[in-house]
Amino acid sequence: MNRSPARHPAHGPAVVLGVLVLLTAFLAAAFAGGVDAYETRGARAALATAPAEQRALQISLSRTDTTDPGTDFAPPRTDREDRALRRALGVPVAPGDAVHGVRTTVPLTTPDPALPRPDGEPAAFALYAPAGLDRHATLTAGRLPRAAAPGAPVLEAAVTAATARTLHLRPGDTLHPGALTVRITGLLTPRAVSGAYWSLDGLLTAPHLAPTDGVPPLRAWRAALLLAPGDGPALSADDRGAPEKFWWYGLDARPLTARQVPALRSRLASLEHGAGLAAVRAVTGPDTVVDTAADSLLAGYARSRAALTPVLTVAACTVATTAAVVLVMAGSLAAARRHDEFALLRARGASLPGLAGRLAAGSCAVALPAAAAGWAAARLLVPGPPGAPATGPLLAAAAVAVVGAAVLPLRAAHVHRRPHPAARRDTATARPSRRRAVAELTTVALAAAAVAALRRHGPADGPDLLVSAAPVLIAVIATLLLLRLHPLPLRALARPAARRRGLTGFLALARAGRAHTATGLPLLALLTALTCASFGGAVLSGVGHGRDAAALATVGAEARITSDRPLPPALRTALAKVPGVSDAVPVRTEVQPAPDNGPPLTLVVAGADAYARLSRTTGLGSFTARTLADPGGDAPLPALVSPDVVRRFGHDPMPLQPEAGSLVVRPAAVRTDTPALPGGSFLVVAADAVRHRHPDADAAPTALLLSGTAPDPAALRAAVRAHTPPGAHPVTVVRGEVRARLADAPLQQGAERLYAAATAAGAGYALLALVLAGVRAAPDRAPLLDRLRALGMTRRQGRRLLLLEALPQALLAAAGGAATAAVTLWLLGPATDLTPLALPGGAAGTVPLRPGGATLLLPSAGVLVLTLVAALAQTWSAGRRQSPDRRAGDL
Repeated sequence: MNRSPARHPAHGPAVVLGVLVLLTAFLAAAFAGGVDAYETRGARAALATAPAEQRALQISLSRTDTTDPGTDFAPPRTDREDRALRRALGVPVAPGDAVHGVRTTVPLTTPDPALPRPDGEPAAFALYAPAGLDRHATLTAGRLPRAAAPGAPVLEAAVTAATARTLHLRPGDTLHPGALTVRITGLLTPRAVSGAYWSLDGLLTAPHLAPTDGVPPLRAWRAALLLAPGDGPALSADDRGAPEKFWWYGLDARPLTARQVPALRSRLASLEHGAGLAAVRAVTGPDTVVDTAADSLLAGYARSRAALTPVLTVAACTVATTAAVVLVMAGSLAAARRHDEFALLRARGASLPGLAGRLAAGSCAVALPAAAAGWAAARLLVPGPPGAPATGPLLAAAAVAVVGAAVLPLRAAHVHRRPHPAARRDTATARPSRRRAVAELTTVALAAAAVAALRRHGPADGPDLLVSAAPVLIAVIATLLLLRLHPLPLRALARPAARRRGLTGFLALARAGRAHTATGLPLLALLTALTCASFGGAVLSGVGHGRDAAALATVGAEARITSDRPLPPALRTALAKVPGVSDAVPVRTEVQPAPDNGPPLTLVVAGADAYARLSRTTGLGSFTARTLADPGGDAPLPALVSPDVVRRFGHDPMPLQPEAGSLVVRPAAVRTDTPALPGGSFLVVAADAVRHRHPDADAAPTALLLSGTAPDPAALRAAVRAHTPPGAHPVTVVRGEVRARLADAPLQQGAERLYAAATAAGAGYALLALVLAGVRAAPDRAPLLDRLRALGMTRRQGRRLLLLEALPQALLAAAGGAATAAVTLWLLGPATDLTPLALPGGAAGTVPLRPGGATLLLPSAGVLVLTLVAALAQTWSAGRRQSPDRRAGDL
């Protein structure tokens, strides 16, 4: 009968190693690519989401710095300089997001009486002669301006429809800004208002009321006139407008990658103050000025990126250690399964280098294709940003391939460096060698010294390898200590168990108390993964709490409705009916001049009961309504004040002059925050007390603070629109929307997702470590059950034995993991600032880690459950594979 050939003992471990290398290479390459991707998205967003005037490169040359304005300000010259500048800049310029021409930098007043004068002051106009007006605007009435002949008395200009509507202009009107005469020929509607073309000046799109320089300041209209490009030389006729040539180039963020940011910042600095500026002046003139705010935007991005890197590096280091331990376990499993084969080869004369070389070749045949497949899958499923180099993911996958290929030959060379007598594999030496003891003590001493140095001196600026490796160092210390100490209590418990009826408990404690070195790697993997999970939970909890606190500090409640006019009572009634709103508290805020002529104070007038209830709900300056009770008579009103008010004025009565009438208040309680003005300089008084002092005064609320649970923003805004009087401009701010904006920043969002993925990967590797530990112990477990079965132990007792044997190790891993995580959080807590991860652009103060019972105990409880489930599965599997009963002579 034909029988299938027996499977070689190397096949199974090779498959396991290949799968692990593929998975680890995929995760390593995906992590490296994910870092590149989120950093690139953050760099692009830093430029793309900024106002056009901040991301534009601004070049200008004043008329006083030119020798022949008639020629230098003419379109042929400015167009030729524009083409040369685009070649000389050396930075990516967004297509169609550029403008050049001639303008006046000082608005010219016009005496035309037909223009509106709010305070009797004449309007003033800024004159622009930009190139490409026809490509960036749509003509709605009349025609585009045409260039006037040299010396012509009248120039032509166009205005936007918003300017014409506000200043009552129409085609055919004539204006006299300064010494010029300008006729309106057409009305325009701008295209792409957010681009650099229309961001030159806010006056280009719509007029604005601006205060004059007199005392008291008066209001006057400011607007812009758009002339033909050929009228640039005519603008130089009136020096009062301070005319200049200008070139604006909007930087293109689309091709930018994170690795190109330093080079771009260096180039921008050169254009402002270095060799790049010299190249620009060679084109336009020796007095050309280059300015841009893009470098500040990129500097802010670089600071956020540098602050995020240490937090992510901790996760990467812990997960990489856990993955490396799992790969080493897989290689050790292969070496254990082929132990007899290697011993036979050595006995037949195989040299140690020859054996290691042969195994290295075989391991490379498995690890290299698996790592390549993992890298390819990562590049396919988690593609990096276009144009970004693939060196990061490639190096990560290569490192995994090296580890996977080197484990088996190194392990085999270590075990078979000298012959060993045959012995049972389920026993351990009673006393480890002196070399091992010295090595363990040295490792513990070095790790403890590093941890103590980190705690004493804190982390260095920027990425710190010591901070990143702190969880691993603590896990190594805990692993070595637990391996040395855990047999002692188990052996002590085994003595009374030996005197009890039944051998199951005694055998379980005796076997669990054997200090077998093979349990070190699984324990190290579990402790490292538990530390990563606990630290990651504290990080994510701190980030969420920091965003909640920032959103609450911005809004002061679940939602806030403010208006420049009093809000009607019907609005409060309508808002109280919106789903998710439990209460709407009306408040009135007024800015009051301070008695010491210092920074102004904000007076908050609110109902004492409702406002006290809101302060308790939000946790912002909680107080009781009795604190603001009116004492009656002419006594000063009690007020809830901020700490700076007490520092400035003490506890003495303070006179105020609100619109309701004069008040005298005294500080009754001090709170750092209050819902109406979190963190500001405030005084809160009761509305009933103000009405009692001034019964005829109008103290209608100007804001409504809403409490509840996740009110619907659309329903809130609909109610506000339906119940707001005409002419009012209410603003609705919802806490949930503010928090969502904090979480939507590309840099912070990408880092948070990567951290969560790294934590999940660490948990997965911990489960793999448990599985590999069970597979490693399976060949020793089956003969034991066979022997005990032959001695009369039932199958149920055998399963109970294996479960009880796994229980002490599970408790050991859970307790050690919780202790390791607690020490790590204690060590890194003061050194970890989550503000860059939680809040885009940073914020005042810091967002700390938030360790708690859940972050420490839940991962440990999960490991305990997983360990017991794995033990149950192994027990069930061992029972199914158990061989027939042996005779006593076969033992």
